[in-house]
Amino acid sequence: MLPSSGLLHVYTSLRPELLRFLTARLGEPALAEDAMQELWLRLDGGATGPIANPRAYLYRAAQNVALDIIRTRRRRIVRDGAWAVERGGTGDEPVDPTPGVDQQMVEREETARLAAAIAALPEAAGRAFRMHKFDGLSHAEIAARLGISRSGVEKHIAVAMVHLRRALKD
Repeated sequence: MLPSSGLLHVYTSLRPELLRFLTARLGEPALAEDAMQELWLRLDGGATGPIANPRAYLYRAAQNVALDIIRTRRRRIVRDGAWAVERGGTGDEPVDPTPGVDQQMVEREETARLAAAIAALPEAAGRAFRMHKFDGLSHAEIAARLGISRSGVEKHIAVAMVHLRRALKD
């Protein structure tokens, strides 16, 4: 049988094992480290009598600490969810749908690149592309307006798409 002061010595020698045990139970290394600290505090002020199997005692104490942490986490989630629902929310934090400043800047740059690429299209291809994409005209309507065949419209749009892909790829 081991006195409680000997238990702290066994704790020190089993610390890596106990840490792995708690990490497996809690799923987070940082949380497991917190649990180890809590276990140390409990042992330092805990058992006063001799302990027959210190290894089993430490593992059981570690399991109890892990269960306490899990219960506390669950109570917090329920409490916070109830508080949010009580105030008319769903329990989830509202998410701002607007993109961040960095995303807005990237989008502006991409839009400027696309506008420059469209402006640089060959004249006939650019005209057919704009009529189709911006004005929403079908190939047949474009052909009638420009006085060319439908096949000619398709070729102009294909040229425009190739040009835009190259311009935007760089």
